[in-house]
This record gives sequence, C-alpha cells and structure tokens, in this order.
Amino acid sequence: MPKRIAVTMGDPAGVGPEICLKLLRRSEEELGCQLLLFGDQSVLERVSKRCQLPPPEQAVPGKNWLQTLPGEGHVVVDFGFVDGGKVCPGRVQAACGEAAFRYVEEGIRAAMEGSVDAVSTAPINKEAWSLAGISFPGHTEAFTTYTGASESCMMLYSAGLACSFVTTHIPLREVSSQITRERLLRVMEWSRDAVRRLNGKDPRLLVCGLNPHAGEGGLFGEEERKVIAPSVEEAKARGMSVEGPLSPDACFIAKHREATDCFVCMYHDQGHIPFKMLAFETGVNITLGLSVVRTSVDHGTAFDIAWSGQADPSSLLAAVDCALRLTEAT
Repeated sequence: MPKRIAVTMGDPAGVGPEICLKLLRRSEEELGCQLLLFGDQSVLERVSKRCQLPPPEQAVPGKNWLQTLPGEGHVVVDFGFVDGGKVCPGRVQAACGEAAFRYVEEGIRAAMEGSVDAVSTAPINKEAWSLAGISFPGHTEAFTTYTGASESCMMLYSAGLACSFVTTHIPLREVSSQITRERLLRVMEWSRDAVRRLNGKDPRLLVCGLNPHAGEGGLFGEEERKVIAPSVEEAKARGMSVEGPLSPDACFIAKHREATDCFVCMYHDQGHIPFKMLAFETGVNITLGLSVVRTSVDHGTAFDIAWSGQADPSSLLAAVDCALRLTEAT
C-alpha cells in the first residue's frame, strides 16, 4: 500500500488551490504516494474553471472520510469549511483564514491518528488567521502545540542549500534572550538527523554568528563567546560534524555552501534571505522536533497572482517529495 500524504489546501483566496490542482495532475505512480487533499471542493471547482485546469477526479465528504476513502488514486477530502462562491481571490478574508486553519487541524489529527503518513501544507495568510481569531502566528506553532511537542524548529531545505533556525517568528529585540546552549544543541541535533534522513549521509553543519563579525571577540556582542561557541564545542564532543560560529556576512559565500549541508541560523531573516535568493522555486519548509512529519512550501499566498493560472507548484511538489523521503527514512 502506498504512503498517504495529506496536503492542506492553504488559504482559499491565495495560490494554494491552484498549486494543489496542478499537484493532483501527477499520478500516484509518479509521486510514489497517494495524496489526500484536505480542502473544499467548491473552491477547487471555481479555481479549475478560472485557471483552465482539470477538476479533481475523486472527492469524499469530510465527515467520516476515512470510511469512504477509495483504495487508490488521489482524493479531495471535502470539508465544506468555506463557500467557494463567496471567496474573493487575492483578498484577506476572515472566512478563508478560518477555513485554512481548520484544514490544518484536520491534517494534524489525521497524522496523529496514523490515518496519513505525513502532512504537506500549502500557504496560509497570517493576517487572515488573525482576523479569524486564530492565535497561532503560523503553521509551525500550530503543529507544535497540537502534536504536544515542547518545542520545535523550522528548517528550509533544498537540494543545494538547507537552513535551520534557532528562532523564527519573534521580534529581533527578543532573539538574543532565546539563544541558549540547550536550545542551540537541540536545533543542531534535529538538523543533523533530518538532513541525514534526507541525504543519506552524516551532514556537515555550519553555525552562523549572531553579531557582526561573529562578535569580534566580544567587541560587538557576547553571545558568540558565551553561548554559541561553547554549544558548537559540545556538539563536536557529541560526534557532530559542525563548525562555527562564523561571521554571518560570510556564511553563505560559494565555498561555504559547497562544504556545508546545513546552516544553523540564529534568526528568521538571517537564513530566509539567502535561501529564497538561491532556492525559492524548489525550497521546502520542514518542522523539526515533532512526532509527525510536516513539510510545506517555502512561499506565501501570492495574492497578486491568485487564481490566475500563473502559480508554480514546484515548491509543493518538493514538499511532498521531502515528506515521503522523511517517512521512508523513519
């Protein structure tokens, strides 16, 4: 029996429905898994007409979906969380934010129950979540809470570049206080294990400094000397192949990219900027530290091209591929 990957449709008003429709055109044999698209059929039908894409071939009602699920072929699990006729493409809407969140809830529940092997998520709009009263700032925090994990971390992964993050969605003024030896060591261990499962070999990690010139011996900050460098030494003592901290402005030059399997970044933009410059079309967002496998596109809802037929499904395709590889490596 092939692996089952749940794909959440993302914000109905964004590019999520379109890239999901394009993903469904890939056969089960080609992908190596069965896709269960958690979304709304009424939205997908409107988008298929607007974008001149084939509509989904199979759909089952969201209620008790597992009992009516076909044995093969990709399937839309139609929850009816939003009326497709009322969705305004390219606009932030509370109803779309709520629907997007509920697809995620259903995906997490299915993964926790073992009904699916992994979850890959299409993009959500954080403002729409907020308008709908959703307290989580993003997917990562929702998955962390609902799976009962004490903490997690984000990794951006592509064939040529990977970045993991000690901190993500917090203000810059709070970053320093969140960088502890314990946290940094856990992120390094999660990064090593994930990249080893994806690439089939022990990875080489490079830890970025926080301050200019990695603190310049304490002249520009104490975090490297007091926290980051000791954590790197402890990681080496635990058998990891890791170097750093290196001055952030030099981390991502070609020679370091060639010699590094994963960069450990201290804050959100430190890794997101180089990653999206170099791997935007094929990047995957992976949540590490969970009891379930969760991958995602590395881009947003792209409201400016929503429902236009222009959206590229490459990142979602890569997310499903990574999810499958991570499940097969467990």
